[in-house]
Amino acid sequence: MPNRLAHETSPYLLQHADNPVDWWPWSAQAFEEARRRDVPVLLSVGYSSCHWCHVMAHESFEDDTTAALVNEHFVAVKVDREERPDVDAVYMEAVQAATGQGGWPMTVFLTPDAEPFYFGTYFPPEARHGMPAFSDVLDGVARAWTERRDEVGEVAGKIVKDLSARSLAFGGDGFPGETELGQALLGLTRDYDATHGGFGGAPKFPPSMVLEFLLRHHARTGAEGALQMAADTCEAMARGGIYDQLGGGFARYAVDRAWVVPHFEKMLYDNALLCRVYAHLWRVTGSELARRVALETADFMVRELRTAEGGFASALDADSDDGTGRHVEGAYYVWTPEQLTAVLGRDDAAYAARYFGVTEEGTFEHGSSVLQLPQDAGVADAERIASIKRRLLAARDERERPGRDDKIVAAWNGLAIAALAETGALLDRPDLVERATEAADLLVRLHLDDSARLTRTSKDGHAGANAGVLEDYADVAEGFLALASVTGEGVWLEFSGFLLDIVLDQFTAEGGALYDTAHDAEPLIRRPQDPTDNATPSGWSAAAGALLSYAAHTGSEPHRNAAEAALGVVKALGPRAPRFIGWGLAVAEALLDGPREIAVVGAPDDEGFRALRRTALHAGSPGAVLAAGLPDGEEFPLLRDRPLVDGMATAYVCRHFVCDAPTTDPELLARKLGH
Repeated sequence: MPNRLAHETSPYLLQHADNPVDWWPWSAQAFEEARRRDVPVLLSVGYSSCHWCHVMAHESFEDDTTAALVNEHFVAVKVDREERPDVDAVYMEAVQAATGQGGWPMTVFLTPDAEPFYFGTYFPPEARHGMPAFSDVLDGVARAWTERRDEVGEVAGKIVKDLSARSLAFGGDGFPGETELGQALLGLTRDYDATHGGFGGAPKFPPSMVLEFLLRHHARTGAEGALQMAADTCEAMARGGIYDQLGGGFARYAVDRAWVVPHFEKMLYDNALLCRVYAHLWRVTGSELARRVALETADFMVRELRTAEGGFASALDADSDDGTGRHVEGAYYVWTPEQLTAVLGRDDAAYAARYFGVTEEGTFEHGSSVLQLPQDAGVADAERIASIKRRLLAARDERERPGRDDKIVAAWNGLAIAALAETGALLDRPDLVERATEAADLLVRLHLDDSARLTRTSKDGHAGANAGVLEDYADVAEGFLALASVTGEGVWLEFSGFLLDIVLDQFTAEGGALYDTAHDAEPLIRRPQDPTDNATPSGWSAAAGALLSYAAHTGSEPHRNAAEAALGVVKALGPRAPRFIGWGLAVAEALLDGPREIAVVGAPDDEGFRALRRTALHAGSPGAVLAAGLPDGEEFPLLRDRPLVDGMATAYVCRHFVCDAPTTDPELLARKLGH
């Protein structure tokens, strides 16, 4: 009999709907049931494309004996961390504080008052590698609950007290200046892997937000070292196994320092952030590799993640059937020399093996290799490689595809909208701008209510039940602002204003600090508040960026003041932990540069107008905003009181409350914008 997850919208929860475990979704009713039965809550948190979440589900939650133990002694609650990042953040903080590490699946035992008292991540069915068996953990916790209740209560109370004392006061202490950004760059230089690109050792994650900071720092200061680190890292990733050499798009991370073997899941947020980075790298350098990777990544998102409603799905799984009925990580993506020969014939297979680094011993498991572009492959026959890629891709399409997490997450769709809008505009692909607009339309239609409050997720055209968190408001506003600059449609500026007004009203604390949940959100044991950028920009730094851009468009002092106050955390953390506040540093670069406010006025079909607008779009000035339209147009505040000069299309550039002389010359505009 299906459990209570059968009617949820999360694909992850639906995967557990037929478990013998009597799961509940996160709800007040689940905790009431725990109080009624006088048992603890087993909280299990994961997500759809998490490999070890599936392993633990198969080993334990699908096992009748283990399920009976859970059902007898606990109320079991299953949470999709992507749907409820607030719940995940609060209990992950507790897990990390108690054990020194975290990860998913996350397994936490709670009192009926939602206070945590015992923690872990993955537990195996039998004791191994120093980990206790899950059944032993269940027995031990159940005994502690019945025999040592006072001790459990003391532990839970202490943990909650410790967590509640961790409130952040970073805000309002002034924003970072040249000194802090210079120190951040120095810290990144120390952590930089000069051999393989990127920062630190294995596992190695794509540092997309740090790369944006490096590109912006170069644009503002001319620092060649910053550009070199960004360009070399982008090339190393694009040549590595972390990048899908056949279908485009990036895997979540590499398990090694050299980007060779990925963890094969593909996330929407990684690909959106990296698509934008490569488009911006092309804008600075004209690199053909950067152009190709930006477009291939955009095309991957549209081809494989776009849903029937016009939004973008969350992820593709790492695992798929390897042809023998077993679900194996990477099965869809890897190749042996024999598989190449079967598809290509002997000569082309040998050529492809050299080109893509496929070896007899293999670079992955069981003699298979992840496709790469080794530096020493030499000059390739472009037509022959194009033919090889087409045939391999066609053969790969015959394999069983990895599962797709079809839920639409508002924040990640905001990131995708920004990436597709800018990539389409910069690289002359209007179809990508159209896809970005359609995703934005979906968010307005399905995720935004009459009072501009956001719902975090939807699936199959149905909105979920969970309220948007700070990153949803900030990233969607960021996407809308990018769309406004690219399309010239002021309605997207208007929508971003609605969202950012809610940020000011519902998420802001005294002194400029920001919370991850709204003032009127469901209360948890601690109100989550994390300024550090991890896999995505934190809601805090994303909000600072969107507030700053909106203020540049509108001249709104409250929005600019809020952005400056929020950047106090970057002043504090940037010099100490630059790898973990990359987007905050990128926003700080925009603030120091102005950001520049560019208005281009003229008739949309006039070639002079189009040339000025194109020049403005190609400006690398950090955080520059663009309004383009008719003189005194109603679409954008920046167009007001901006007449044509001598009847010709004209560009105006202002920053730091000072304006340059208007110009009708694209070359002069380019110089003003630091091209």
